[in-house]
Amino acid sequence: MIGDIVTVTVDRPLGTYHPKHKDMYYPINYGYIEGITAADGEEQDAYILGVNEAVKEFTGKIIAVIHRFDDVEEKWVVCPENVTFSKEEIMEMVKFQEQYFKSEIRM
Repeated sequence: MIGDIVTVTVDRPLGTYHPKHKDMYYPINYGYIEGITAADGEEQDAYILGVNEAVKEFTGKIIAVIHRFDDVEEKWVVCPENVTFSKEEIMEMVKFQEQYFKSEIRM
C-alpha cells in the first residue's frame, strides 16, 4: 500500500480535540479511508502530514505505516504526492497519540 493514492475523510481536523479524551489535541489532520477495513473492524485510520490547515477531505500518497506492537491497529501516513518525511520527522508529528503505544514506522 505504500505509494498508493488514497482519499482520507477527516473526522479530527487540525486544531481540534479528541471527542472522548478531551485533553488530546490534534496538531495534524486525522481521519479514515472509506471502504478499507482495518484489523479493529473499523475503517482504516490515517494521519495526514504536510497539510497545515484544517481540511474535511484529503487525497494524497501513503508514505508509511505505523505498526503498533501493543494494539491491533495500524495507522497509515498520508501526505501530498510531492512531499516526503523521514521516520524521525513522522514520529515527531504523530507522537501526540503514538506516545501511548509501542510502535515502529515502516516505509
